[in-house]
Amino acid sequence: MDGKLTKIDIITAPSKFEELKDELNKIGIAGMTVSNVLGCGMQKGHKEFYRGKAVDINLLQKIKVEIVVCEVPVETVIETAKRVLHTGNMGDGKIFVYDVANVIRISNGSEGRDALQYDK
Repeated sequence: MDGKLTKIDIITAPSKFEELKDELNKIGIAGMTVSNVLGCGMQKGHKEFYRGKAVDINLLQKIKVEIVVCEVPVETVIETAKRVLHTGNMGDGKIFVYDVANVIRISNGSEGRDALQYDK
């Protein structure tokens, strides 16, 4: 292993999160950061009715899952996410992949691959 660090951001519907988390755990993803976010893509939101008036909801609720990997192959993470999240409909989400220069664990100062390892 060359120790390359890669960050993968997955943005999808909140209803898919538990299944995604379970499947990522099965392939060895132990840590992730999860945020509730708002966003819109091609679908540009939707209309809702509030007190009888149509209101445009331009930003939709989404979940953002952030993962940094070194040991688990990036393609395995991507293929797992695509398999779980794909419905073929607009709004399935997006996956972003970034190179990471370094990771530093604040508690003990370890860096790189070592900062991602947890002793059992």
